[in-house]
Amino acid sequence: MPKDKKEKKDKKGKKQKKEKTEGIYSTSGLLKRTLRVAYPAGKGRMVLRTEQDWDEDIEPVYISEDGNTSTFEIAASLPFLYFKACLVDDSTLHWSVGNNNLLLMEEKDQRILYPFFFGEDNGEFSQLVEFPSQILNRTHYLRIYLPPGYHENTLATYPVAFMQDGQNLFFPEEAFQGQDWKVERTSHTLRAMSAVEDFIIIGIRSGDRMQEFTAPGYAAYGQSLAEEIVPEVQRLLRIGNHRRFRTVWGSSLGGVVSFYTVWQYPEIFGTAVCMSSTFSFQDDLIERVLNEPQRDVAFYLDSGWPGDNYEVTMAMAMALVSRGWKYGRNLLHLSFPDAGHNETAWGMRLHLPMQFLNGAVARAARAGAQVLGDKP
Repeated sequence: MPKDKKEKKDKKGKKQKKEKTEGIYSTSGLLKRTLRVAYPAGKGRMVLRTEQDWDEDIEPVYISEDGNTSTFEIAASLPFLYFKACLVDDSTLHWSVGNNNLLLMEEKDQRILYPFFFGEDNGEFSQLVEFPSQILNRTHYLRIYLPPGYHENTLATYPVAFMQDGQNLFFPEEAFQGQDWKVERTSHTLRAMSAVEDFIIIGIRSGDRMQEFTAPGYAAYGQSLAEEIVPEVQRLLRIGNHRRFRTVWGSSLGGVVSFYTVWQYPEIFGTAVCMSSTFSFQDDLIERVLNEPQRDVAFYLDSGWPGDNYEVTMAMAMALVSRGWKYGRNLLHLSFPDAGHNETAWGMRLHLPMQFLNGAVARAARAGAQVLGDKP
């Protein structure tokens, strides 16, 4: 985005760079689409500015009755367009915080944009949330990561990722051998790319992993996640109510218990992310996939090679395919040559399941499908 006198009034004072796209990716005809932008009414009026002319306001063609959602019509001779939502308050124009947004001209108007204008371009962490588990007879400890703008734009609701071994996700001083997954950094980068939509991350600190993440102990742990943690998180946060907005993540034994929980509670969760999982070590999950009724849930499976539970992960992926899972829709399996079995390796490839679950293209491909939805 070019320098602009009005932009200096932005609280962030951040100068945006203009993407150089003119004349490189032009289409032969004019492409048109609509875009909806939601922001609490009464704080100003919403306009758009685009790279076609960063000084020109694009006014909405329709505003919802409650004043919260503005609909814009965009036309461009490009397959994509960078833009910014702007808030006009009296005579002041506020640019939305963060990188320029990417508008895909061929995409249907299915995703609502929830901008914010006065916060920081970083998410935030909660203090440790503690509450007792009657099922496990111990205390749960959760660390919550909220995406930027969560407190300002209160119209937005979010998908939630429940991640095992929460002590290893965010801070090196808490993580095993000082190596954390750097989850928030990956989330921030993908957000800046407009590659994924925002989601809330719940880091669940593990108890006795060998007991709670394998059979038969994972039955109680999965029940606690479904019946104790989910209701508590739904009470505290603005999270989508449908099961497709709830995913369970883990690595190694954490991947096993994540798979088990989603398989056991398909009415509560939509997807399991299972990295380097120790399938068949004190569990019967492959046998259950082969012999039980199919669930309307999705799985992301991966592993390193050699070792790193490569063979059993392949076996689980093949079991799912044999039972009707479709690669690229409700199943993704990847292998990583020379990848180790550690927090650094899992953190490096974390961006892949994030895009599989919440990526713009992936979500558009699944829109309207019965995958991750309710079967008729």
